Amino acid sequence: MDEEERSALPPALARAVDGYERYLRAERGRSEHTIRAYRGDLDTLLIHMVADGATDWSQLDLASMRRWLGEQNTAGLARATLSRRASVARNFTAWAEREGIISLDPALRLKAPKLEKTLPAVLQQQQLTRLLDGMAAAARDLDPVALRDLAVVELLYATGIRVGELAGLDIDGVNRERRTVTVLGKGDKERAVPFGVPADTALGRWLAHGRGKLLQPHSGAALFLGMRGGRIDPRTVRKFVDRGLASLGDTSATGPHALRHSAATHLLDGGADLRAVQEILGHSSLATTQLYTHVSVERLREGYRSAHPRA
Repeated sequence: MDEEERSALPPALARAVDGYERYLRAERGRSEHTIRAYRGDLDTLLIHMVADGATDWSQLDLASMRRWLGEQNTAGLARATLSRRASVARNFTAWAEREGIISLDPALRLKAPKLEKTLPAVLQQQQLTRLLDGMAAAARDLDPVALRDLAVVELLYATGIRVGELAGLDIDGVNRERRTVTVLGKGDKERAVPFGVPADTALGRWLAHGRGKLLQPHSGAALFLGMRGGRIDPRTVRKFVDRGLASLGDTSATGPHALRHSAATHLLDGGADLRAVQEILGHSSLATTQLYTHVSVERLREGYRSAHPRA
């Protein structure tokens, strides 16, 4: 929904969503990306309410919210999207009740479709070796973009950090002596994550031979730079990671998150403590990290089935 469409909304509906946006920013410390996503999900609810003739949030009830989700389900939206939108709506109506905008929260009994449990795509170690060896070969002539791309992929796999965390890194966030990076994660929580010798080597070559060639007066302290000298955009990272993974020809894994999944799984495969992996990944809940134990077990089963003569 654009600004013109929002300005045409009934004032009572628009004011509440604007207030919720301020609450997310000021009190919950949500990122602008998260706020835009929440606002987009709430926009679909607003459109539904206006179509139903509602002018005030007090006219929202459980039946209307169920119809809202049902219409989207009929339109073919993924279960994950429906689940997320239901969660956003529940968070909004809970806030609206606390603020006195509505007297009773209509979303208390709102349920979204159950998510299908899917395991993340994980790269095998030999696939990562091929990927990184290919990128290292491309960086031999010290092309600054090739040096940057290699350092980015080495660091993403070495640390398991999110692509947004990597894009936000400044030079002083890297301690090469201790081989750690300090990143700002979800909820503005800061954590230090270790990395190994190959990532350190790639970072050293990027800083010595690549970054200066892309540096511009407006670059500031950003560790990784785009072609025009600004801080690297996560979308740029996704593009060259996707391109590199596609070149392997034998994996369904896509995007930087595949490197995060792979790092977590390989740590657990190697005997790392689950709590330590939770700290490295910046998960607030251990249950999220436990997903990777299922990945490890499934990989073990696959190896057994393919190798044991009586499997």
